[in-house]
Amino acid sequence: MPETHFKIEWPDGVQETCYSPSSVVKKYFCVNESYNLEDFLSRVSEALNLASERVRAKYGRPCGLALGQLQEIQITAKNYSQLQQAKVKILEFLN
Repeated sequence: MPETHFKIEWPDGVQETCYSPSSVVKKYFCVNESYNLEDFLSRVSEALNLASERVRAKYGRPCGLALGQLQEIQITAKNYSQLQQAKVKILEFLN
């Protein structure tokens, strides 16, 4: 279960490196693709929850780092929720 970091760009150009305990996040996003904010939030929620469940299956507890990362993303996304056609771009995957 290789951990994966992924770099995103918020609608205002701010870049952030995010964490996933599993490379499963790569199945939800493509590098250099932009996603509508709602779609991005749906995908990242599904990916990080699945990654956390994989940790639970292996170690008997969910991944607090993945769930914390998801919460941080959701909080930051609220800053852009009023923008029309807000998009989040996936810049790269880092291992």
